[in-house]
Amino acid sequence: MTETIRCLWIGFAVGVLGLLRRCIEAEPRLLRLTRRAWMQPVLRWSCRMKALRVHLDAARRCPAYRAFLEAQGCEPATRWADFKDIPATDKENYVKRYAIEARCYGGEIPRAGVVIDESSGSSGRPNNWVRGRAELASVRRLIQFAYRQAYGDRPMIVLNCFALGAWATGMNVTMSLADIAMIKSIGPDKDRVDNTLREFGDGYRYLIAGYPPFLKNYADTAGVDLPSYDIHLVLGGEGMSEGLRDHLLGSFTTVRSSFGASDLEINIGVETAKTIALRRRCVRDVGLCRALFGRPTPPMIFQYNPADYYIEASREGELIFTVARRANIAPKVRYNLRDEGGVIAMDRLNTVLAEQGVAAGEIGRDESALPLLYVFGRSDMTVAFYGANLYPGDIEAAINREPELTAACNGFQMRVEEDRVSLRPTLVITLERSESGASPMPDPGRLREMFLTRLVEVNQDFREVRKMFDADQLAVEIEDYGAGPFSDRDIRVKSRYLG
Repeated sequence: MTETIRCLWIGFAVGVLGLLRRCIEAEPRLLRLTRRAWMQPVLRWSCRMKALRVHLDAARRCPAYRAFLEAQGCEPATRWADFKDIPATDKENYVKRYAIEARCYGGEIPRAGVVIDESSGSSGRPNNWVRGRAELASVRRLIQFAYRQAYGDRPMIVLNCFALGAWATGMNVTMSLADIAMIKSIGPDKDRVDNTLREFGDGYRYLIAGYPPFLKNYADTAGVDLPSYDIHLVLGGEGMSEGLRDHLLGSFTTVRSSFGASDLEINIGVETAKTIALRRRCVRDVGLCRALFGRPTPPMIFQYNPADYYIEASREGELIFTVARRANIAPKVRYNLRDEGGVIAMDRLNTVLAEQGVAAGEIGRDESALPLLYVFGRSDMTVAFYGANLYPGDIEAAINREPELTAACNGFQMRVEEDRVSLRPTLVITLERSESGASPMPDPGRLREMFLTRLVEVNQDFREVRKMFDADQLAVEIEDYGAGPFSDRDIRVKSRYLG
């Protein structure tokens, strides 16, 4: 088969798939078909064809991507077997190197129907991203589908507490849910949440969406009796521990998380009853956790639609995403987000569960056969201590395994300092007191013991290197709320965890 015929075949296949997709999306109830087990091979195959077509279109029509391939000495792939050999793009080698216009089809941004988002800049300088009408419509359909699957069609007031303005998540949540729910776009403002709950009362169901640190702080300082309301939470922007989920469930009805990125799209994956049950089982069952994820501490676990996103893992265990839609004005082909994780098909999950003696029915009642996406955290937001990589999630999990510390602590940062003379490193954890100050913070000596014990439990690498350093090489500092490194906090963006 010549390259030309192969490209024509790919184009024909993608065209047929696009027609089928439009028919399904015209009737949202048909989207449920994508959750069926028999549909998964079809979705995987269709996504591969669409991802390959996006790659070929980008190589032909997107100046930045064409220049990127040429700089890498790579010809466009016309066979799926060659797709995995295409060099991955990322923020450093692609986004920062090529102008935003060059990263769009035709080398220019459309003059109308475009929304410009900005990333939070939590890992450096903020970047801008452009999204056109078709992309926004697809994201809206996916968010609405996930919303209905989780909360049904009963009336609900959505309080959007994500950052509003230029940031991607807040405005997209409002635009996506405005026509199927009652929504109030508040931003991260605790007083306005309180005022809204008082105004509308406990006769309504509520959904509050926001970053985990903001919602944890709100739960600890709310001016209303939260358990008397039927309030559901959606968290996004960063991971959370099961300890934090338990803490929040003391005030709210349900707690779910969503995975996305301003680099790509929001709501790529969502927690479901099945993934939450699986993660909580893995907290108790280290053997199952190791068999599934290769580590004793479970990652965040989501389900995602394999018809929209082709997700793979690099040799280094970092997630690589291709958004398999030709309509996006700035294509994303094999984009490395620098998140560590992977994907697991549902049949593979069931095989591992059986091997570990766990009945599939024990892991939730969600009927969806969509694959799992698991995420450990950003590889560029870790600190290395004696060769052990510590994630913000490890510190958070350690905090939330100590109830007295969970109540007393609002935030944290971590860093490694090296003595200039002895060159001996010290892991420094800085804790911020809670805003209310109602719970006393343990003394630094007791805190050191807590973290040494809990980090050994939650981080396998830390446990292996524990015998290599003395206890006094872990130091805990305590700052008042909003003081020290927490004084310049911008509540509109994600927390900064590296000191």
